[in-house]
Amino acid sequence: MKRINHPAYPALCLFFFCAFMGPALRAGNPLVENIGLTDPHVVIYGDRAYMYATHDFSPDGKKFCMKDWWVWSSADLVNWRQEGSLRPEETFLKRPFNDCWATFGASRKGKYYWYFSAGPTQIGVVVGDSPGGPWKDPLGKPLLAKGFTPTMQRDPDILMDADGQAYIVFGVWKYYIARLNDDMVSLAETPRLLVLDKEFGPYGAGKTDDKPSLHQRNGIYYLSWSSFYAMSTNVYGPYTFKGSVITTNGVAPEFREGNIFHDRHGNFFTWHHQWYYACNDKSQPGRGEHFRDSCISYVHYRDNGEIAPIRLDRIGVGQYDARQPRIEGEDYFDATGAEQRDSPAGGFEVRGLAEGSALYYPNITNVPVNARMTLLVASADGAGGEIEIRERDAKGMLLGKCRTTATGGWDHFKPVKCKLKNPAGKIDVCLVFKGSAKEFCRLDWFFIK
Repeated sequence: MKRINHPAYPALCLFFFCAFMGPALRAGNPLVENIGLTDPHVVIYGDRAYMYATHDFSPDGKKFCMKDWWVWSSADLVNWRQEGSLRPEETFLKRPFNDCWATFGASRKGKYYWYFSAGPTQIGVVVGDSPGGPWKDPLGKPLLAKGFTPTMQRDPDILMDADGQAYIVFGVWKYYIARLNDDMVSLAETPRLLVLDKEFGPYGAGKTDDKPSLHQRNGIYYLSWSSFYAMSTNVYGPYTFKGSVITTNGVAPEFREGNIFHDRHGNFFTWHHQWYYACNDKSQPGRGEHFRDSCISYVHYRDNGEIAPIRLDRIGVGQYDARQPRIEGEDYFDATGAEQRDSPAGGFEVRGLAEGSALYYPNITNVPVNARMTLLVASADGAGGEIEIRERDAKGMLLGKCRTTATGGWDHFKPVKCKLKNPAGKIDVCLVFKGSAKEFCRLDWFFIK
């Protein structure tokens, strides 16, 4: 089956789904809407995702009013609960404060560290024994005081590198980085300027933005600001500008209000062999410059390491709707024995599927009773194999199975179909692959009708 590879296709799918398919499942985006949960920065501790965020207090505010910081957590990126908060009185500020700006969390040796912007000009840190606190200020003063570098000391982000080193990055327009000592509350070196070969952001050429962020994947470092990013093979740079992870075509119509690039405060994180992008959003009714929401989208990397444009829609992540035109194979919540790669037909496919591989897609709603499932697969393996559709996990109840055979090559995708035995409503689907110990199948997408 030939894949539609027109640049407007993702947006068209979003439009027709939202316009004609009726109400969807519980909205995944915004995450916890209309309460001022914003500047989301997500880290993974154990089996939960923790979001360190700011708190816009007033929907009618004419300026920022942010009286505390929040930490929320989730086991599935769909349902969130508040774990705690940090009041400025608990920090070196020692008083009420209306400028509790962007924040970030990190952990080392059983201790949890929460870095925060005390307004636009200084950065502090508190420490606790759990991800949600309670918190103590170990320094009694800013970690990075006003005037410490030529940029503004605000919007901290922490990179926990693969070699165990921790780095703090911060700044506005110009970004600085410094390695942290093992105590996580002092600098091991003088901050260095991060050099970009091109400065570009939501305001156009010649400017970046605030809230820099760093993450590392496969030996490549990604410096991002708003929705824009650059790449380097060295944490200190120099960094090569690449573009924006947000494009108009990838944003559902109801999320296009205003400048879609502005004030994203994006943060990249990985969990269960999947990457995500958490960011601000102010497109919904009643939101604005000083009262915002938070959203999460899947992130997929091209074979050359560049980041493909994300899809920002109402469904979000960690859940799916059988009324979607299709569910992309790479949008799993968890995977075993699989890898995401560029597809020759455009987009992405899941490769390396062999005996023991499994892909997990929880919370698929609006599934009809005893539905039919269609999967678009490719195989160059003459022996083929089986795909078992199970409930919840690889040992869950068998809902159905289908046989894969050679399709004419790894770049030739064909549909395979099977009938499921399932109740109507919501199911948690785990695709389990049975066959050769070598790759016998690749998956593009599937749908359930």
